[in-house]
Amino acid sequence: MPELRKSPILERWVIISTERGKRPDDYKREKPSLKGGFCPFCTGNEDKTPKEVLAYRDPHTLPNEKGWKVRVVPNKFPALQIEGDLAKSADGIYDKMRGVGAHEVLIESPDHTKNLQHLPVDHIESVFWALRERCIDLKKDSRFKYILIFKNWGEDAGASLEHSHMQLIATPIIPKRAIEELNGAKFHYKLKERCIYCDILKQEIREAKRVIYQNDNFIAIAPYAARFPYETWVLPLKHVASFENTPSGCFHSLADIMKNVLLRIDSALDAPPFNVIIHSTPCGEPDLDYYHWHIEIMPKLTRVAGFEWGSGFYINPTPPEDAAEVLRNIDVSSLEEINRETEKVEEN
Repeated sequence: MPELRKSPILERWVIISTERGKRPDDYKREKPSLKGGFCPFCTGNEDKTPKEVLAYRDPHTLPNEKGWKVRVVPNKFPALQIEGDLAKSADGIYDKMRGVGAHEVLIESPDHTKNLQHLPVDHIESVFWALRERCIDLKKDSRFKYILIFKNWGEDAGASLEHSHMQLIATPIIPKRAIEELNGAKFHYKLKERCIYCDILKQEIREAKRVIYQNDNFIAIAPYAARFPYETWVLPLKHVASFENTPSGCFHSLADIMKNVLLRIDSALDAPPFNVIIHSTPCGEPDLDYYHWHIEIMPKLTRVAGFEWGSGFYINPTPPEDAAEVLRNIDVSSLEEINRETEKVEEN
């Protein structure tokens, strides 16, 4: 019998279509392959991108040349432009403003063939440190109200370049989705004087059936009202409202859990395209007692169609409890060993 489940944070219903009961093999498709060819993100092509705004480099290497490990550059084709003021105005009953903002690309590695989960944990940690640095810097600009960090991997997930990267977009308004999350969390806090995300974590840890992986500082779960099959959330175990305020000692754990979870998704679903989104507080907000930053990972296995657009409901053919069990039971140590052996072969 299908179930209707409601998100405890958002006023959003999901249909868990248990009768369809899709297993991992039901989603497998042709594995994405790298097409190669010219890539502006590859080492040696630094002059083909805008000048870097941040890079972690080998000693004695120069900006905008070889020798970098992680590199952040302005997007060559930005969604929003950094120059100018907002110039808010009315057009009859409509409101408009200039498309002012920032749009940056974080290139995770010089290696065209490596996705985030294929990098060493220490390298992934440096990716998150770079994101943190850029958030802190961009939040100094009073024009910006929100910074969205996301990753698209694979054409079906919206990636226009196959070299693994993330993007940061600073917007002059707070996105509707962020407002809905903030309001839902605030409503719960007013009723119970507790963070809804902290309450979710306590229940998920107690029940354990939707827990995928946990380390000292983070936990990965399949959310109760998952919109998509194998949707996964990564949350800090201790309450932290904004990504950039995460204690410095936790970033290694964050890198560990992201590598672990993405390797599990790769193994279970044959390296599907996916989206990663970091949900954090708006610019200028203090540490909020009612909000808890987190990461959402969404493999692209199904399509949003007419029913979803028309109703606002999502249909998920894999119960999150089943997805969590599949991902939880994957032997990640063997996957990491395969990665290490592959790296040795490539080096030789």
